[in-house]
Amino acid sequence: MATSLTVTRIGHACQLIEFGGLRVLTDPWFTETATYHPGEPVAATAAGLGRVDAVVVSHEHYDHCDLDALIAGGFDLDTPLIGPATVTSIAARKGFRDLRTIEAWESTTVGDLTVTATPGEHGVHEVTFVLQSGGRTVFFGGDSLRVPELDTLPSRFGKFDLSILPTNGLCVRQLNMRQVVMDAEQAASLTAVLRPTLAIPHHYAFHSGRLGDQMTTAADHDPRHYADAVARLAPDIEVRLVLPGTPVHVA
Repeated sequence: MATSLTVTRIGHACQLIEFGGLRVLTDPWFTETATYHPGEPVAATAAGLGRVDAVVVSHEHYDHCDLDALIAGGFDLDTPLIGPATVTSIAARKGFRDLRTIEAWESTTVGDLTVTATPGEHGVHEVTFVLQSGGRTVFFGGDSLRVPELDTLPSRFGKFDLSILPTNGLCVRQLNMRQVVMDAEQAASLTAVLRPTLAIPHHYAFHSGRLGDQMTTAADHDPRHYADAVARLAPDIEVRLVLPGTPVHVA
């Protein structure tokens, strides 16, 4: 029998994924600045996380790699921190001690958890992750674009219980509206390939402040566009729009 699987969205791309009693934190973000706003309540503090068995970080952007907040919250710096070299080099300078550097198609283990980095593409170097434990498989998409290599995941890893994908299609105005995150339609097409039991969108509420939204970034803040697209492309896949702090149990 497969272990229980629960996910709680803390905010943005920060998720607490629990494989039975094993707890994995993704892309931590607990604070905000003048140009980085979660756009929704953050459901936990770094100090209030409780025990975490592993942290996975897709890339070094502040809203996915808020290591200073973990340190300020008294986080255990012996907790394994997993990510590409661009992330683990930063973590090393900040005092994290158990660093696992993995790039696309490389894996590491923490107890019964296997973490495999999978391809990603963003404005900086990024990986995505497949997390496996107790007969459960989760895909965590960070804030990557939709890249063709991700279509191979079902043949490599089998059945997915859960996919967590970004949907806001973030574009950078100063770069001629260059797109750096998959949009709702692209995320839905990937969901149709992955065919998870449950699909949850994230990375849609974020905004850059009043001036930043006008001058720096453009994005789709409505996750219903993703749900509608999945309903059209793969109507048998369940999509759940989740408020921060709400635990979701995956069947």
